[in-house]
Amino acid sequence: MSTATDQLLFCAPAAPFRLPPELEALRDLAREVVDRECIPLEPEFLTDACPDAQGVNHGQYEIDGSLPQAKWDRLREISESTGLYRAWLPEEHGGMGFGVLGAVVLAEEINRSVVELPTALLPPVLLEGTPAQRERFVEPVINRDAAVAFAQTEPDAGSDPGNGMRTRAVRDGDDWILNGVKTFITDADRASMIMTLAVTDEVKRQRGGITMFLVDRESPGLTVQPMTTWLAGRPHQYTVFYDDVRVPAGDVLGDVGGGFRLGQLWLAISDRLSRGSLAAGILTRGLELARDWTRERVTFGEPLSERQAIQWMLVDVLMDLKCIRAISYECAARADAGEDVRTYAAMAKYLGGNWGHRSVDKLMQIFGGVGESTDHPIPHWYRLLRHGRIGGGTDEMQRMLMARAIMKQGPRLWQA
Repeated sequence: MSTATDQLLFCAPAAPFRLPPELEALRDLAREVVDRECIPLEPEFLTDACPDAQGVNHGQYEIDGSLPQAKWDRLREISESTGLYRAWLPEEHGGMGFGVLGAVVLAEEINRSVVELPTALLPPVLLEGTPAQRERFVEPVINRDAAVAFAQTEPDAGSDPGNGMRTRAVRDGDDWILNGVKTFITDADRASMIMTLAVTDEVKRQRGGITMFLVDRESPGLTVQPMTTWLAGRPHQYTVFYDDVRVPAGDVLGDVGGGFRLGQLWLAISDRLSRGSLAAGILTRGLELARDWTRERVTFGEPLSERQAIQWMLVDVLMDLKCIRAISYECAARADAGEDVRTYAAMAKYLGGNWGHRSVDKLMQIFGGVGESTDHPIPHWYRLLRHGRIGGGTDEMQRMLMARAIMKQGPRLWQA
């Protein structure tokens, strides 16, 4: 039986430019399934932008589109039967133990299509819960019988939650009483539980005075209000109001005062690193589509592929893609080795959002008017990657984090 250390070494890349055979096989299987099952459903998904009772969106809520429930069920069955559904999870939860790197490899392939192949959406931070909490939450979230939302951002505390957070939790016997407001909370409407950060020690704040609570969305005093953004017609972000919301002491995740670390872990792995795999998947498929399009599209007697202006755009996309993937792989492998990867996640997030956006902009230019049609994936990807420069921490915030790391860590940050 392999040890945890053996599993970490097993998941690490054999070299910076090559995945281990097991993850190559995972990648190839995921690509085959996405090509065969998800991509052919895109025209139907994008055509039905406003679903009725029969049309259900179980994919990314940032994209307007839907499919009948029966088709989502079929995708779920395929994902489970191939082992992709739980592939990255620890073995004790039915997974293959491929870890964070496996999750990144899998996510890139899934993100090649606007029709999402269903997989386990378990935030790794939940695995730090007590045995009772894991029993209540982990398996239901893996099975998608329950969903979670993460609530840190506030109207006056976006990039600086440690100093600016105003949501408070006060101990009252065996419970905590929460009061405050969180905003830009993704999927708060369909979450059964909201992981909420609140100040429990005004003096210590981010140094031992912020706690994470597992708050039942149906709790008295908790209300959710939709927000309108440019990303999609249906709401996907919400403002959450806490008015004397009572939370049992047993629903504290981790230690009292240890919530800021857990919040940073969630941001690094479940948000910022995921922007890298999102961009890598989008640009991979975008290059595939653009390569075919430029060979077929003829103007003034020549295919677009013969024009230097177009060729150089494609080269720019290729280089951005390779850089985004490389830093995302490194961040994931370091996370699997138990390292603090906040700086590497900031790099992956910055490149995924910023460089990913500039490349999808080039792809849209290559496709011309076709690239603006909402029947095509390009405009949906454009919005997702432009949002990636803001959601989860702006480009400027990531630069600040990386600059601090340069000063604090020195050469060990950039040496191979």
